[in-house]
Amino acid sequence: MALSRSIRLALLVSSTLAAGGCAHAPVKVPSLPPVVEAAPVPEAPESAEPAPTVGPVAPVYTDLFDRVRGGFKLEDVAEEGIDSQLFWFANHPDYLERSFQRSELYLYDIASQIEARGMPLELALLPMIESAYEPYAYSRARASGLWQFIPGTGSRFGLKQDWWYDGRRDVVESTHAALDYLQYLHDEFNGDWLLAIAAYNCGELNVERALSINRAKGRPLDFWSLKLPLETRAYVPKLLAMKRLIADPARYGLAFSKIANQPRFERVETLGQIDMKLAAELAGISEEDLYELNPAFHRWATDPTGPHFLLLPPESVAIFRQNNAELTPAERMPVTRYRVATGDSVASIARQFNTSIDVIRVLNDLPTGKLTLGTDLSVPAPVVLPPKVARAAELFDRPEHRVLHRHGHIHVVRRGDSLWAIAQRQGMDVNKLASLNGMDVDSPLHAGQHIKLISTTSDSSAGSGSSTGPRPVTYTVRSGDTLSKISRLFQVSIAQISRWNSLSSPPSLSPGQKLIIRVLNRHS
Repeated sequence: MALSRSIRLALLVSSTLAAGGCAHAPVKVPSLPPVVEAAPVPEAPESAEPAPTVGPVAPVYTDLFDRVRGGFKLEDVAEEGIDSQLFWFANHPDYLERSFQRSELYLYDIASQIEARGMPLELALLPMIESAYEPYAYSRARASGLWQFIPGTGSRFGLKQDWWYDGRRDVVESTHAALDYLQYLHDEFNGDWLLAIAAYNCGELNVERALSINRAKGRPLDFWSLKLPLETRAYVPKLLAMKRLIADPARYGLAFSKIANQPRFERVETLGQIDMKLAAELAGISEEDLYELNPAFHRWATDPTGPHFLLLPPESVAIFRQNNAELTPAERMPVTRYRVATGDSVASIARQFNTSIDVIRVLNDLPTGKLTLGTDLSVPAPVVLPPKVARAAELFDRPEHRVLHRHGHIHVVRRGDSLWAIAQRQGMDVNKLASLNGMDVDSPLHAGQHIKLISTTSDSSAGSGSSTGPRPVTYTVRSGDTLSKISRLFQVSIAQISRWNSLSSPPSLSPGQKLIIRVLNRHS
């Protein structure tokens, strides 16, 4: 089955548009309309039967683009930078077609998550600017996924990353994390969405520094008045240009075919680790389609330590559940048996079967040390991954990842491990180890989890970063917050938050409460 269809994009008024340069080198285009008025909210289809309500009737959208337009909240402004970016987009219909074709799988969920939080639906267009809705997108700064999280910021916002799974490419979880981050930035910059979006690109510190400079000189504090990195000065106009284009494509010589306003996937429990090729067969879809919905899994199987779910087309859910329930755990993970011979090591066996040392140890619950001659081991069956997935695995296996393991900078958790036991074996202070991993000293661990033993490269929100030491920020507690959630958000321990704020024991939080958090300064 095909999980995507083409979006028709046609130049209707080509005589008004000349060939443009790249988006990073905007040109002045006097002929373009400078500002687009807010798009009217579409009326409900005539066939829709209105439900009885007391208040105003919410619009019923059949076209997802109409739904997104109806949730636009950011003010449009007459800025030449927006016109220039709009000119580039309007002159590259093929780029738009490819990007929005990819968006069909993910846009409904993104829009739904944004609406549930009451945030501007312009944010649903941000992955267009970040990745062109390509979940396998990977930048030179090691940013990955629809929302282009780099490793450090992904970890800060709870996105698991290990040999099996990279949450930065999980289309649901990465959206949740990106909206958490954007909401945090919105609050940090006193409700200014343009500053929040700018900080998402270049980091909080760059925006705060620019604000401080303007404040000291008595200059305006809006985005357009700040001296920010060139990339960021183009980044916000790109989003606002895309908003104009979506609001009224015909005005710019384009026509979009409709995207049905309905979910494209459902989350389904897998009942444990499962082979991806087998899962596709159980669901009645192709392996390529399964990976397009589940790009976070970059190996031949799901993560043995979770998450134990897959995203599937709604029409495939029932048959997958029925077929999967009939299998045993061993049948869900077909493996090959290998008997240890003279001269074998975990490393040599891993190379022989094109896998990693960690996988051999996890599959067989092996402790460190030499192998016993004649032992039967479970090893992965030979498999050929789709090209995008193989590339994602290759990127994870690059030297900058392997060097951490080779020099002992990463500990792979074994069954029964705790932070206390790891700290004792490594001769480390357990509080330092917990802080290094954004955990509490009593946080539970699971087999296969990676624990950092030394500090690694610092990261910023949308690119590689460098740190300049900790700085205090004020966090306002919101309804539903817990110390555990806040500690994961900032990658600090619960003990640190309690100490910095002299919290009682056991600590309690209330909405509106102000907490001081010491975070690492990061910038691109």
